[in-house]
Amino acid sequence: MTTAPDLTELLADSPTNWGKWGADDEVGSLNYLTAEQVLAGVGLIKKGELFTLQRLIGDPNGDPVWPGRSPATREMIFDESHWDEGGDGPAFPGGLHYADDKINAFLQGSTQYDALGHVWYDGQIYNGYDARTTVGGLDKASVEPIAQRGVAGRAVLLDMARHLGVAHLEARRTFDHTDLEKCAAAQGIEIKPRDILLIRTNHLDLFFEDEAAFYGDFCEPGLVYSAELVKWFQDKEIPNLVTDTIANEVTTDPHSGVALVLHNALMRNLGIAFTEICDLEKLAEDCAGDGVYEFFYVAAPLKIHRATGAPVNPVVIK
Repeated sequence: MTTAPDLTELLADSPTNWGKWGADDEVGSLNYLTAEQVLAGVGLIKKGELFTLQRLIGDPNGDPVWPGRSPATREMIFDESHWDEGGDGPAFPGGLHYADDKINAFLQGSTQYDALGHVWYDGQIYNGYDARTTVGGLDKASVEPIAQRGVAGRAVLLDMARHLGVAHLEARRTFDHTDLEKCAAAQGIEIKPRDILLIRTNHLDLFFEDEAAFYGDFCEPGLVYSAELVKWFQDKEIPNLVTDTIANEVTTDPHSGVALVLHNALMRNLGIAFTEICDLEKLAEDCAGDGVYEFFYVAAPLKIHRATGAPVNPVVIK
């Protein structure tokens, strides 16, 4: 059995954007989303129609999460039953009753943004910060700077499932930047520099069909590492990669056997923001209907201090 190479070896010559926006930068390639990019996105609004991309937390059909994470649980704290005889509902002047609840959830257990310091190798996270800054919480490159900044700009949907003529991509199915370009051309659009990329696989449809089988053969489809792909992302100055899968890339690289290579080559090294577990189905249906695959995208994850990620409900406006 061939041993998978260390990321240090595999990505030895991989480019980085460390220092490009200063020694204290914590938002990486989101710096490409200048006011000009925001206005370019706004200029694409024609219908005024909104599409929210967050998957429902507490979906009765199940919540897809990374293996080892548990779905969010919601607990009711107060409801009308607490004011029944013998109940413990608090008494307010005027007789107000109210409902209250809370959730217990992994911050990356739903549609979410990764912090740039979420993954690393060789003892350094994004921008060269020491990996020891993650102990007890991320002192550097947490999700908070992304949340404080917000994300907005021109975005394109690359509907790989429709482009390949399938309802959903199967496990282990890979594609690369050349496939993205072919998909864009087939859709009649151009991937422009600094575009936010939304990639649809509809792979999570398999989770809702058979959860046990989904996890029993867990290796999601998606982008696969190559030096050429990384250079393409760098040259295109892509700020944000948004997908409908849990990990945004093929889980285990079929060529090297290494897990989550692009989390490191693109996010850790280039500072590209990753947005995962999006629901792109209504948006994709609309794009297929009107032939418009470019639009305004805006998002801001929850502001959580020192967090490795945070839930988000991105909005596309066409």
